[in-house]
Amino acid sequence: MSSTSAVNSALDATTTNTSAINYSQILAASVGATTPGIDVTAAVAAALYADRASERVWQGEVTTLSNQTSAMTAIQTATTAVTNDLSSLNSLSGPLSARTVTSSDPNDVTATAATGTTAGTHSVVVQNLATTATWYSDLAASATSTLPASSFTLTNAGGTSTTIAIGAATSGDTLTDLATTINGMDLGVNATVVSDSTGSRLALVSSTAAGAGNFTITSANYTGTSWTSQDIPAGDSLGANSITITPQGGSPSVVTTTSGETYTQLASAINTLGIGVTATAGSDANGTNLSITSSTPFTISEPNFGFTQASVGQNANLTVDGVPVSSASNTVTEAIPGVTLSLLGATTGQTASLTIASDASQVSTAINQFVTDYNTADGLINAQFALTTNSSGTPSQGVLGADPTLGTLQTALEQALNYVAPAPTTGTTTVSNLSDLGITMNDDGTLSVDTTTLTNAVTTNPTDVQNFFQGASLNGFANSFTTALDNFTNPGTGAFTVDLNGMSQNSASLTSQINAYEAGYIANQQTILTADYSAAETALQTLPTQMAQLQAELGLTPTSSNGGS
Repeated sequence: MSSTSAVNSALDATTTNTSAINYSQILAASVGATTPGIDVTAAVAAALYADRASERVWQGEVTTLSNQTSAMTAIQTATTAVTNDLSSLNSLSGPLSARTVTSSDPNDVTATAATGTTAGTHSVVVQNLATTATWYSDLAASATSTLPASSFTLTNAGGTSTTIAIGAATSGDTLTDLATTINGMDLGVNATVVSDSTGSRLALVSSTAAGAGNFTITSANYTGTSWTSQDIPAGDSLGANSITITPQGGSPSVVTTTSGETYTQLASAINTLGIGVTATAGSDANGTNLSITSSTPFTISEPNFGFTQASVGQNANLTVDGVPVSSASNTVTEAIPGVTLSLLGATTGQTASLTIASDASQVSTAINQFVTDYNTADGLINAQFALTTNSSGTPSQGVLGADPTLGTLQTALEQALNYVAPAPTTGTTTVSNLSDLGITMNDDGTLSVDTTTLTNAVTTNPTDVQNFFQGASLNGFANSFTTALDNFTNPGTGAFTVDLNGMSQNSASLTSQINAYEAGYIANQQTILTADYSAAETALQTLPTQMAQLQAELGLTPTSSNGGS
């Protein structure tokens, strides 16, 4: 019910008796209140709602601009993704230049190829792998067992020799101490203690690869009348080794042990030599040992602390396409330009064939990504032109349906797909358009890919595929398509940038206009209306008292049913 109707109803309900007129009810009805009196806040809001009619129009325009901005930004993002895909396909370091390498003998040699490496086949024969020089000591009871006094000399590949003393008077009293001492001497080797159930050994490994890091260890010969070996754990056996004993004035005698023998067996072998020395197998708290005594001095080549060479440092040796190659590492990077060889074993005279080819998987993935991103952009554009019907049955398009940029963009996309590569100056090509790659257009403008056709093209004719996208000098399909889209995607002058800037400026202008209208006219009206309705409400509150006084003076009796106060 309108305020006018409410007032009429209130008047109709009165009688000719002035004492029955309820002025509070009539005034409340005039301002649309549901109870007697004036709700000042509601009354002011009702009046201002009419004043804001033009403002609501502006706000609707701001909402439309916001929706248009969101839609245009989504299309811009999708179209930019298409240009990024094309840039990758047009790059000499992109997926079309990716390479794979297949080895006929992957157990012995594998390889990887850098992007753009010339495709072809190479033969590789590995004579030997690069190895690092390593030595290990005789077995000690444990890493912390005290070592007998001794010494050894380490000589590196350059001929520099360093003597390391062992004994209670030095820092190398145990294997652990000795490893610490060697690692602190910058000898080009790394020393570690290796322990197992049989005991501990000192391992020395060159810190420089292959032959350049080769080194040797020699031990000072012992000369005297009594020598005792290093202990090995009780119950343990000897490894393969040999010692040389030279009696004074006599000839050297070599005694060889095989793995698994004991000191008792070694002592027996020495005593049978008849060279004037006596060998005895003994034991103490640290294990078993061998003692050799003689009434005259003798020399023994195996002192208290001996070493065995586990491997000799040497370069890898191989031939590549018949050319001898030496490498300090089993990773060879310079034999074939752009190719890294990984040597895993000797090919034992057999030739490993390495085939470098286009990476068909990467190429297919890149082309499918272009199709996917194109379909996303095309779908967003089509959605703006699609007709929908609102609740009242009125058909309408998307918020950008009338934007000329989209129509121009849609035409540019479809025309760019019609690219046909120029005929090569020599020979022929199997790929001159998208359909040769199995890419065709659907009725709705999106693209489909025939996987079989695409796979066959990128596998059997990779050069033709690359030439289609990149042309003779990066001027093929990818460049042609990107150029067409630059009118839209260029960050400085493209249509997307121009449209979005215009939307932003219009939105900002409308928002400023709304804010100014609110701060100027609406705020002033709110102040005036609030004051007017507040004054009316105050007057209304005093009206019953004044009416009662007037009725009393006139001798009239108020009608209680009409709610006088």
